[in-house]
Amino acid sequence: MPGWEVYAILVVLLALIFFLYLMVRRAVVGFKEGMDQSKR
Repeated sequence: MPGWEVYAILVVLLALIFFLYLMVRRAVVGFKEGMDQSKR
């Protein structure tokens, strides 16, 4: 039976993945907006 350490590591990994996903999505949205502004 896994201890609480395993769950703690899983929670930290999920938080890191979620944070990275938000940063990448924000960067992609900002990049697309910059491309649209440069086209005009």
